[in-house]
Amino acid sequence: MPAAGEDGSLRNQLAVTIGQYSTAGTKEANQDFHGALVPDGEELWTKGVALALADGISTSALGAAAAETAVKSFLTDYFATSEAWSVQTSAARVISATNSWMYAQNLKGRGTNLSDEERERGMVCTLSALVLKSRSAYVFHVGDARVVRVAGSVIEPLTEPHRVYLGGGESYLARALGIDRRVEIDRRKVPVARGDIFILTSDGVHDVLPDTAFLEAARGEDLDAAARFLADAALAAGSEDNLTVQILRVEDLPQSDLDDLAGEEAALPPAPHLIAGQDFEGFTVLRELHAGHRSHVYLARDDETGQRVAIKVPSTENGADPAELRRLMLEEWIARRVRNTHVLGAPAARASRRHAYAVTEFLEGATLEDWVGFQSGTTDLVAIRSIVKQVASGLQALHRLEILHRDLRPANVIVDSEGTARIIDFGSALVAGLDELAPRAEDAMFAGTMQFTAPEIWLGAGASRKSDLWSLGAIAYFMLTRSLPYGVRLSAARTRAAQRKLAYIPASEINTEVPDWMDAALARALALDPADRYEELSEFTYDFAHPNTALAAPPPRPWLARRPERLWQAISAALALALALSIATRGNEREPGASHGSANRVSTPRTEEIPE
Repeated sequence: MPAAGEDGSLRNQLAVTIGQYSTAGTKEANQDFHGALVPDGEELWTKGVALALADGISTSALGAAAAETAVKSFLTDYFATSEAWSVQTSAARVISATNSWMYAQNLKGRGTNLSDEERERGMVCTLSALVLKSRSAYVFHVGDARVVRVAGSVIEPLTEPHRVYLGGGESYLARALGIDRRVEIDRRKVPVARGDIFILTSDGVHDVLPDTAFLEAARGEDLDAAARFLADAALAAGSEDNLTVQILRVEDLPQSDLDDLAGEEAALPPAPHLIAGQDFEGFTVLRELHAGHRSHVYLARDDETGQRVAIKVPSTENGADPAELRRLMLEEWIARRVRNTHVLGAPAARASRRHAYAVTEFLEGATLEDWVGFQSGTTDLVAIRSIVKQVASGLQALHRLEILHRDLRPANVIVDSEGTARIIDFGSALVAGLDELAPRAEDAMFAGTMQFTAPEIWLGAGASRKSDLWSLGAIAYFMLTRSLPYGVRLSAARTRAAQRKLAYIPASEINTEVPDWMDAALARALALDPADRYEELSEFTYDFAHPNTALAAPPPRPWLARRPERLWQAISAALALALALSIATRGNEREPGASHGSANRVSTPRTEEIPE
């Protein structure tokens, strides 16, 4: 959602005009179906505008039903997907789910595969969809409908027909919804400018019209009339198919440096520092929990519900920094959307605010960093495995919403008195759905913590699920050893050559209570190359708790690498011995009869008294 202007109205908002028309043409029934949805408020900002057009196959009595199902499912389910998901993920999953449902309907009573004849009588249709979000357009295409963009006098096709041409004017549809278990979807993303026009048509229109007709239609002010113009022109040109046209014109776009998270809140001043007993926007401040250089955190009570919450406000130094305010607001945005026992949550959003700040649930407990410090005596492998599994569960919940934490470390995990672990601090997180709105320069080197950051990040690679997995492995290693898997030199190794000189330090060398099979799981999770790590978090947590005979225990390091102090001790001893031998040799070379005393005596000049 865009930021609010001084008059309270929304500025730099995505704005479009849409025109549509559909007719059966010369046929008795119209098996095309189309639809468009322009949401209001925050949904326009997080999900964008969507159009969809489907064409049911003419050989089936279920073609019209298939087309209607495809369009309605897309427009309904796309907007029901998580705001954190990218457009690509949201749309592709919705289309794939629709295809699976159609295929299942077509399979009923027909075994496990469809014959060509059964496909021709089933729920089968094409689907082409367009989503506009922020300053980009996303096209999803299956079949032989068409999407084009008109910019000035240039027409640009954004799709290719999925047809196989046999010659002699014969062809057949090579790709459609409902004909196979899986559907291959063409996807395309293009930048958008004000005044761009997108036109979606069924094959009955574009198969018979030249590009000049589309350019002429794009010049029309009334887009409904322009859509009907194209359909009428196709009918006059001899089309014998159904005719459907959708036209979208981009009237306005959000600002290119959009960096807000909560619409009007982006224009609010940062919250001030608070004091115990203060009434603040429906909360009573109880006490300060933490004061740092980036933010201050307070324990407060919600006056309406009585619930205890944590309120985070920016520090004085960061209150004027848009990037820091964004990180602050991102924490609450994520906490409110991820519902998992092992991820910090947030109460429902209030209707309005007068300042920018973040509110999350209050967690009682110690950071994992402190928890490790409290442990003494033997290593509690059961408790450590439990915490690793819980943190992995929280990470999986984030990853399902296409959120990368990117700063997972012991200080960002809270463990309560019952042993429940919760992931906190989302200020460095990367949310795919928000990153589409405005990729940020600071994300090139995010504000993560060196010791627990995956090695590929230091080479300039982007963060991924495997980099979060590496951080989890480093946390597990730290709980077992209170050390780091590659020592302190990893963050300084900024080239592949430098990283190749590093070697994993087996956890069992530091803590003999760590079994070799557990060490093997750690070594794989903490591989320097992401390709050598586990593919899934669940694989790591399973191997961390169960011996996997397919994994080899990490080889012991050379003696000198394990005990470098012994090298210097040996060198010091050798130098001392050499010095002693040197002194003894010099003593043996003195003249015979000379005593040590006379040899070492130093004569001094005698001073005589001068008479006055």
